[in-house]
Amino acid sequence: MNSRPLRRNFPRTRMPSRLPVDPFVLALLMTVGLAALLPASGRAAGAVGGATTGAVALLFFLYGARLSTREVLDGLRHWRLHVTVLACTFVLFPLLGLAARGLVPYLLTPQLYTGVLFLCLVASTMQSSVAFTSMARGNVPAAICAGSFSSLAGIVITPLLAALLMSGGGGRISAGSVAGIVAQLLLPFLAGQLLRRRVSGFVVRHRKLLGSVDRGSILLVVYTAFSEGMTAGVWHRVTPADLASLLLVEAALLAAMLTLSWYGAKRLGFGRADGIAIQFAGSKKSLASGLPIASVLFGPQASLAVLPLMLFHQLQIMVCALLARRRASSPPAGNADEDRALPQVLGGAG
Repeated sequence: MNSRPLRRNFPRTRMPSRLPVDPFVLALLMTVGLAALLPASGRAAGAVGGATTGAVALLFFLYGARLSTREVLDGLRHWRLHVTVLACTFVLFPLLGLAARGLVPYLLTPQLYTGVLFLCLVASTMQSSVAFTSMARGNVPAAICAGSFSSLAGIVITPLLAALLMSGGGGRISAGSVAGIVAQLLLPFLAGQLLRRRVSGFVVRHRKLLGSVDRGSILLVVYTAFSEGMTAGVWHRVTPADLASLLLVEAALLAAMLTLSWYGAKRLGFGRADGIAIQFAGSKKSLASGLPIASVLFGPQASLAVLPLMLFHQLQIMVCALLARRRASSPPAGNADEDRALPQVLGGAG
């Protein structure tokens, strides 16, 4: 009789080769948690704000050093793309914001609806739009120019739209906002262009550096914005049910804009690289430009009015991080697979 123990063929358990959560999204969640537990305040807030400004300036310096002048000029000539992004930012978004009025008081309180409408009037953000366009292998020069035009136009258009569509809107915008955009974004980019011949070799040899600055600048922006909300106490002025309803409404708003900008760009005849730039620039809202405008328009009530904008800012970064990685991994000429990326990402993010 065979005395050897019987062996049963149990299926072997293998560890997954990839984490189910994107590492960059995980880093974003950890950053939000860090800001919730240890928000920057006082001198620390000033230091973090300065680091964020420096990281964003370095980001645009590297873009200027990497891109050839011919690519930049081609981006400036791409007027159809810029008009499309402006239409998404200042036409489609406000229309959706006005339509959300029907959700009061069922899903939104009147105060939160005011904030939702205001976020629909804010300009597109440059930092994350360009960073995600680069991650997704889109048209970076066009995204830079489109973001610049939107940011500069928003300084005038956002207060005008607020005065037209919101009761009690109005106010004047100081030249400091314009100077901030020029100093933090455009001047570093132009400096990179001027010094391109001297530093382009270093940038090409260290491409990972540019990717690290992309992600690092976004993480700093998230930490700074969330810290400001924590120290201002805006997160404690609404109930959990109000916050959940607001998140649901803003997720639907973001999904609508991502869908309309992507498929609208295709219907208008834009290629894949241009469509990526339109989608990421046309679906974003800038917290950096929205906060100073809100302080002028709303005065002491600005902190509650910008709560929807702050929440939307976090949501757009996390969802678009997933979408950018999906776009980067899809084939350049992807058709069916490319079209399936958006609903899959939105479904996973929900």
